[in-house]
Amino acid sequence: MACELKDIDFGKIRSLVYEQCGINLHEGKKELVKARLNKRLKQGNFNSFADYYHFVTTDEGVSELVTMIDSLSTNLTSFFRENSHFQKLREIVPNMIGTTNNGRRVSKLRVWSAGCSTGEEPYSIAIVLSEIINGNNNVDMKILATDISTKVLQTAVNSIYPKERTKNIPAHLLKKYFQVGQKDWRGHYRVKKDLRNIVKFKRFNLMEPQPLNEIFDVIFCRNVMIYFDKATQNKLVNRFYNCLKQGAYLFVGHSESLTGLRHRFRYIEPSIYRK
Repeated sequence: MACELKDIDFGKIRSLVYEQCGINLHEGKKELVKARLNKRLKQGNFNSFADYYHFVTTDEGVSELVTMIDSLSTNLTSFFRENSHFQKLREIVPNMIGTTNNGRRVSKLRVWSAGCSTGEEPYSIAIVLSEIINGNNNVDMKILATDISTKVLQTAVNSIYPKERTKNIPAHLLKKYFQVGQKDWRGHYRVKKDLRNIVKFKRFNLMEPQPLNEIFDVIFCRNVMIYFDKATQNKLVNRFYNCLKQGAYLFVGHSESLTGLRHRFRYIEPSIYRK
């Protein structure tokens, strides 16, 4: 039987989640919180949300706190989602790759997929970059892909997707960058090793300082900030600014905008900004 989520317990949980990762669980999310966390209560034999809250705020409950945040994170994604961003990437990346006097391209490309979910976004980026580089070994290319959810990161690292999840990938790219599953994995595709090697997955809370002290050429943070309030969005956008090279790009979701935020980015076109 499902436990009742009292207003006082919902208030404590939403404050804890906001404090931990900046996600703003407004009143309209109460039923979602109740439904998702009731599974955790049942699995852990907790008698009430009050007992569960007490546990996740103790040293003993740190692991369950991570699982709780996993449960409350929304992870909707797909390959080449909001495809115009990948078209823009094809346009801007060639200009980021330097050319020496003898015509050999030598450069370092660093991209951050912030809120990467189950990996479709960073692998889509990796495909686009690989097509642009086209086997040029002089380009040092890495994608950092981060998410707060350990559950989705495990799927991303495994890099195995059912056929229906790959429907947005053009047939020639699917053949080039994915292995077809056999026997028990029939109907699935796995990202090939060369592409997997470009992407480094890491659990990271966007409320923390920048990861790995890296400076990036492009940051994708799409359909993530909609879960944050204005104050958190302001902090995050300015943190992104400091993580980018001069002239580098920030991509946000098509339904998102930096309008109303205090920031130093230059508007390029809807959902695309430049330092």
